[in-house]
Amino acid sequence: MLPADMVGGVSASRAANLKAGNEVLSAFQKRVTTLLAEFENSAGSATKVGSQRIARTSLRSDSVCFVEADGLFAEYERVHERLTSLVKTLGLQIEATGIAVQGAKVGFNALEDDLRHRFWEIQTELQREEDTTQREKDGKPREKLSDNDTSKGGYR
Repeated sequence: MLPADMVGGVSASRAANLKAGNEVLSAFQKRVTTLLAEFENSAGSATKVGSQRIARTSLRSDSVCFVEADGLFAEYERVHERLTSLVKTLGLQIEATGIAVQGAKVGFNALEDDLRHRFWEIQTELQREEDTTQREKDGKPREKLSDNDTSKGGYR
């Protein structure tokens, strides 16, 4: 049995602190929303980073075999792909934090359905990205995406 001064598993004094913290959550949520907007409009956004690419022909001509240039380009592609992925993940993390703060303020079940759905979409996407990163660290190939309905994995 809970002590008499406990309200919903939290002492009365802590419950008062939580209510006062609602203003702090609102201020934090505004900061997160502002950061996300600034991030999406900056040169570091996933779209802008993804579009900043160099062509293989920038390092060598198509008619000449230059193994070192090919190796440099392959490494550039690997780093660029990883950087683009990290930038995208950062944006998703900031967006999820904003939704989580709003959920902490009003209660997750009180959030609008589209926000709850978006939160879980982000969580799923971040987990998929983490799994892909782990596969790469383990030296396994990236999982192939397929719309072939006869494949065991189905469309991803």
